[in-house]
Amino acid sequence: MPDMAEPILAADGTPLKKKLGQALFRSRLSAFGLVVPLLAFVVVSFIVPIIALLWQGVYDKRFAVLMPNTSAALSDWSGVSEPTEEMYSALVADLVVARKEKTIGRVATRVNRELSGMRSLFTSTARKAAELEAPYKDALIAVQKTWGELETWQAMKIASRVYTPGYLLASLDFKLNADGSIVRQDENRRIHVKLFLRTLEISMVVTIACLLLGYPIAYLLASLPLRTSNLLLVLVLLPFWTSLLVRTTAWIAMLQSQGIMNDLFVAFGVTSDDDRFSLIYNKTGSLIAMTHILLPFMILPLFSVMKAIPPSYVRAAKSMGASDWTAFWRVYFPQSVAGIGAGVLLVFILAIGYYITPALVGGQDGQMISNIIDFHMRKSLNWNLAAAIGLVLLVIVLLLFWVYDRVVGIDNIKLG
Repeated sequence: MPDMAEPILAADGTPLKKKLGQALFRSRLSAFGLVVPLLAFVVVSFIVPIIALLWQGVYDKRFAVLMPNTSAALSDWSGVSEPTEEMYSALVADLVVARKEKTIGRVATRVNRELSGMRSLFTSTARKAAELEAPYKDALIAVQKTWGELETWQAMKIASRVYTPGYLLASLDFKLNADGSIVRQDENRRIHVKLFLRTLEISMVVTIACLLLGYPIAYLLASLPLRTSNLLLVLVLLPFWTSLLVRTTAWIAMLQSQGIMNDLFVAFGVTSDDDRFSLIYNKTGSLIAMTHILLPFMILPLFSVMKAIPPSYVRAAKSMGASDWTAFWRVYFPQSVAGIGAGVLLVFILAIGYYITPALVGGQDGQMISNIIDFHMRKSLNWNLAAAIGLVLLVIVLLLFWVYDRVVGIDNIKLG
């Protein structure tokens, strides 16, 4: 009788376990080879651009590259003492070169983000820099008295950092000082945290509203005969065949003071003609329009899960004496939790990054953090701050995703 401790060998004498491992490795390698093109496409066209954009939230080398002499002089400066003649001399030398190479605009824009009014100061001084003579401190102050102010040099020192937390701090309504200390922004400049909180509030309210409205609809679709449920499902999918812009502008026509909704409220006596509701260009408009647009994203996951729940389970519970409510709550609802998890997660992720609808119907009170990102990308052209805000938003979403996983469990989510 063979010794059971000896390994089982394949036909070529190789241990069977090793042979199976090699075969499994080759199988996995072949499977990976099939997805490499798609993986490469996703990395190149999606992941790399996102990382490159978010990287700008902590990296800005413009001032250090375009003003090398000034940056070197500022690196040894404490940020609180009086600027030296060597610092003024380095500044003049860099201004001359920046004017000649036509890069002064980029330099001025970078410093202007730290201190308002620096763009005109740099551009006007650069035109006269070649004519200045030592001592350069007196010469620059003679051109513009602002060169003698400490905060001007502090702004340049902050701008000279290649790796800087300044943009991330600004996205959280803080400010980085030249000496490395961190302080809160002035009261009238604290807008980002308020927008982050408003974004989370709107996203959560929209998600809850979609769940309360979508659950009964999905339950009805899953309970009706197949032919009827398919017909109603087409009505649920119908909004996907209409442009998002068209659906949003339709709500503008419906929610305005002389719109259909207010006309109905007046007709049914809910309000008077002189005291119509303000349903547009505020948070209410954003909530109504976003709930309507995102509702199908809640219904579909719920429907797919509910359709897979055998009706016999509820009938069995009723046959054993359970009431309709008890059978639903104790038997049917727990099996639909997976669909609730999928729908809630999908709607919340879509809502937190929504842009078009709040921009059109939200007004000032209904704007979300995505709208301020768009403002910095297209109007102020402060891509670094936009990237920093996006990075903070990504961290918040990942944190909420982690909390959701700990409380609900991502493994419990399914789509049918």
